[in-house]
Amino acid sequence: MDREVLLMADVADLGSEGDVVKVSEGYARNYLLPRKLVAPVTAATRKRLEKIQKEREVARKAELEAAKEMATKLEKVSCTIPVKAKDEKLYGSVTVNDIADALKANGVQMDKQKILLAEPIKELGVFDVKVKLHADVEATIKVWVVEE
Repeated sequence: MDREVLLMADVADLGSEGDVVKVSEGYARNYLLPRKLVAPVTAATRKRLEKIQKEREVARKAELEAAKEMATKLEKVSCTIPVKAKDEKLYGSVTVNDIADALKANGVQMDKQKILLAEPIKELGVFDVKVKLHADVEATIKVWVVEE
């Protein structure tokens, strides 16, 4: 026997938040309901879902605004990383960790996983490094790799 339920969160291979789907009674009772992934289809649960979605939307907008603000701040930031080198070639390379440490020294706390560096920098010069702050917001910082 199938049971009609309202998805309270995205569920893989079933649907996205807010969808009304039919699932087997056992799947709903033993898996979905205990994990609070679904709720019975009633007017009260629809209202609760709308309230949750509005709260999440407000939080998403706040995160996006904070990310945009941080992006404008980061566009003005450049960091210098002194390294040992010989004939424009480095002894080693400049990695995401080095960039994160240099940013921290400039007073900018940055999670190293947000710094997008395709491969480590292995020569002296000025490089534009992308930083992904949000799904929709990227910033570019200037990284100066200079000889020590």
